[in-house]
Amino acid sequence: MASSGVNVLRYSALLGGISYGLYHQSSLDAKRHKAHVEQEFRQQESLITQAKADFKKKNMPRESITKGGQVISDPEDPKFDLEGYLTALMGEKAK
Repeated sequence: MASSGVNVLRYSALLGGISYGLYHQSSLDAKRHKAHVEQEFRQQESLITQAKADFKKKNMPRESITKGGQVISDPEDPKFDLEGYLTALMGEKAK
């Protein structure tokens, strides 16, 4: 038969192990949750960036864009659009 001191030590070790397991599991869950939140944030950020680019592309006057996607910057060109040129210029400076 084990003495009462050994039983106290045995149950103390058991409770300590359970406590450590709960703490460790909660820290792992917190890390996983943080990584998930950061991934969602990066996903939303990329969607916003893509939406901004699509919005800029959609609202750019068609006649001021060449086939290569470049804005016509020659003021002598009959298709020159000052507003489109300035919008594209401000967009380049914002980057």
